[in-house]
Amino acid sequence: MPEISSNGRVQHVTGIYTMTANQRPQRESMEYDVVIVGGGPAGLAAAIRIKQLAAQQEREVSVCLLEKGAELGAHSLSGAVLDPRGLNELIPDWKERGAPVNVPVIEDRFLFLTERGALKTPNFMLPPALKNEGNFVVSIGELVRWLGTQAEALGVDVFPGFAAAEILYNDDGSVRGVATGDMGVGKDGQPTSNYQPGMELHAAYTLFAEGARGHLGRQLIERLGLDKGRDPQAYSLGVKELWELDPAKHKAGMTIHTAGWPLDTHTYGGSFVYFMGERQLAIGYIVGLDYKNPYLSPFEEFQRFKTHPAIRPFLEGGRRIAYGARAIAAGGLQALPELAFPGGALIGCEAGFLNGAKIKGMHTAIKSGMLAAEAVFEATTAGRRHDTLAAYPESFRRSWVYDELYRARNFKPLMSKGLRLGGLLFGIDQMLLRGHAPWTLHRSKPDHEYLLPAAQCKPIAYPKPDGKLTFDMMSSLYLSGTMHEENQPIHLTLKNPDIPVNVNLATYAGPEARYCPAGVYEFLPAENGEMRLQINAANCVHCKTCDIKDPKQNIVWITPEGGGGPNYPNM
Repeated sequence: MPEISSNGRVQHVTGIYTMTANQRPQRESMEYDVVIVGGGPAGLAAAIRIKQLAAQQEREVSVCLLEKGAELGAHSLSGAVLDPRGLNELIPDWKERGAPVNVPVIEDRFLFLTERGALKTPNFMLPPALKNEGNFVVSIGELVRWLGTQAEALGVDVFPGFAAAEILYNDDGSVRGVATGDMGVGKDGQPTSNYQPGMELHAAYTLFAEGARGHLGRQLIERLGLDKGRDPQAYSLGVKELWELDPAKHKAGMTIHTAGWPLDTHTYGGSFVYFMGERQLAIGYIVGLDYKNPYLSPFEEFQRFKTHPAIRPFLEGGRRIAYGARAIAAGGLQALPELAFPGGALIGCEAGFLNGAKIKGMHTAIKSGMLAAEAVFEATTAGRRHDTLAAYPESFRRSWVYDELYRARNFKPLMSKGLRLGGLLFGIDQMLLRGHAPWTLHRSKPDHEYLLPAAQCKPIAYPKPDGKLTFDMMSSLYLSGTMHEENQPIHLTLKNPDIPVNVNLATYAGPEARYCPAGVYEFLPAENGEMRLQINAANCVHCKTCDIKDPKQNIVWITPEGGGGPNYPNM
């Protein structure tokens, strides 16, 4: 296997593989007090907090963090505007330590768009959730890389390029740890000359911080019934570009949000336009994955949005430098699963701590990681292992994160009533009732169940890209830096290979060819003249949209080899 230097203890164990018995190799294992899966804000905050507490009490607690991206930040994508509250609590002197948080928000604009016009909402009419005073425009990739240096300085073993592919369980059903994926397995499932077995990482507690719709988190939620009695999670897809602007058009610290065109008033979505430092602009579009029309393409809606007269002038004369996409878990408090279970916990966007009303999740992710870390440290120093960290959900319910999510809890259910009515009702909920309405609204269906048959919907004719302001998907994908080892099993799996053509194409006009923002899915003629689904797995940007929106839940995203996927610079 690849070399890993660690303070963990190494031993040999027998792995479980789909190969024949004679081909099954031995997997090494390492023992840690804590294993963290995912190197985003939540996972890194948890690692840092555990080590901070250990240093304060002069105790040794070993912590390992796995990140499937080639480096920290490679798979991190967000708007992003940072509410610094979580960072203030985690590292109070972050400014002195050189954190890449140095562009304060100086102006907020919220626009309601029609096809040709824009209505600016006066700031006094904006609910508190949409006001950014005291916040910062940041790159999540840069922030994550900086948090990684802080974690390593405290003694955390950080392993980028290693994907956690399997959950390991004890005989009593508690989580024992994870195993990294094998390297060098060919498309046929057989080992190649470059084969290297994965490694087992055992821990007293394992924290899962993979982000929205995490591969392992989804398995845990299903296996342990962690979502019993909760609302179905509500997801959106965020598509983003990074631009370098004409200096005369750049205003560092200005933020713009829009609702309305190009989406119809019954489809949830909107845009963000954030002016960063050094002439850079982060621009993106978010579409709720509960949309009904199978002809809708979130990627194409984003391209259309950039042509609006209120947006286009900012981009003209500029240059697009990066592209990416990621699913967002925005169901709020009612959709949070049970956070702790025997041997582990869910943190950050893995659980769904994003505040959809604020369009922010980094601050809540950081705090959730800290709360879990404090429960883990208390348990490990008491000599406990593999039990349920009851202190974590208890401290969450006492925290400002709970209060914030509680006040925003009706946002997603209200917005499902449409832009006009939903926006009005949410304004009343926030401005008059201050988020403390004597009722809590709920959603009853998962996103994929909202999709209507194509016969009930109107096709959408999207304009051709001009190559200057609007672009095709393949040139966009190139700017994501996406790469995968070509000779490996396809990580976009089908439960039933007949469903894409016989159901999705026949009934829904093949929505996977449009909801995917990376051109992974294509319907092409087969040799017999019938249609077939081609899966271009090497294009995958790991957004997880297919796993969420497939109308029959036939597509299952599993992790490919570590180090593959997008390689975002400072998204």
